[in-house]
Amino acid sequence: MNQAADCGHPPPDAAALAPAAEETRALLESGTLLVLGQIRQASNAVLFGEVEHEGRRVPCVYKPVAGERPLWDFPDGTLAQREVAAYEISRATGWDLIPATVLREGPYGEGMCQAWVGPLPDSEPAGAAAEDGGDADDAGDAEAGAGTVDAAGTGRPDASGPAGETSGPDGGHGGEELLAIVDGEEPGEGWKPVGYVETGSARPALLVHADDDRLRRLAVIDAVINNGDRKGGHLLTLPTGALYAIDHGVSFHVDDKLRTLLWGWAGEELTSEATAALRALATAVAESAPLAGRLSELITAAEVEALRKRIDGLISSGRHPLPGGDWPAIPWPPV
Repeated sequence: MNQAADCGHPPPDAAALAPAAEETRALLESGTLLVLGQIRQASNAVLFGEVEHEGRRVPCVYKPVAGERPLWDFPDGTLAQREVAAYEISRATGWDLIPATVLREGPYGEGMCQAWVGPLPDSEPAGAAAEDGGDADDAGDAEAGAGTVDAAGTGRPDASGPAGETSGPDGGHGGEELLAIVDGEEPGEGWKPVGYVETGSARPALLVHADDDRLRRLAVIDAVINNGDRKGGHLLTLPTGALYAIDHGVSFHVDDKLRTLLWGWAGEELTSEATAALRALATAVAESAPLAGRLSELITAAEVEALRKRIDGLISSGRHPLPGGDWPAIPWPPV
């Protein structure tokens, strides 16, 4: 059943508030957070809920810091802050490709709270602990604080496949068809090649993504934040044509860790729009600028400085970055 629609009060104002809008951010920050279920497929604790404030309600994703699994290359307990920092960068570009994201207290302690994008999930009834708030130590336990949520088909974290996955570009690509695996050496009109992947057949297949302005903007943002995990399941589209990207916890590292499915423009000249956005961003993150101060609350001073250098490097080269180094350029599995 739809847990959000079966809680004894009207459904959230999902359609009334744009996911990346300032009004949505303010509501997420100020409202009361209620956990309704847990995303079963996620590697960390990812909870589905809603935030209510002064009669307005919006569905959300809540990732408590207590539910983060340690990573060998990132400091413990910092993924939520990095997600918020990525939203701040997206907001500063004016592209609004990342849903409104805030750092706040919730039933399982401090964590990232982000506007939900797309259809609401189905979930089993939440356990009694969800009503009581539960304990932060149980944030990663589906039975200890919330019902489970099936995210398959919603495009949320670790969903069953890439957003808009299609059998190939022969049928053309629309707003929802962003990624494909094709049998051949050419991507076809309207598509950009990423690389060859093993599919179990006699020869590797070609992974492609749409030659889409929205994706190209996102590729620039990923290069700026040094995103280490841009997978297909992190791309969400709405019937309005809007594209949103999620899951930016492994970003902003000082070392080059760009790992993405959006290599189709690698080495190509940046658009004039992207160059203008990067110049504005360079000003926004300069020392003593407000955004720089905000980022210093979320990531380290060394990471802020590395961010500045990446922006300057992109402006100086005037081109999309090329994959390089020993770090894997494409995440696997790509979903």
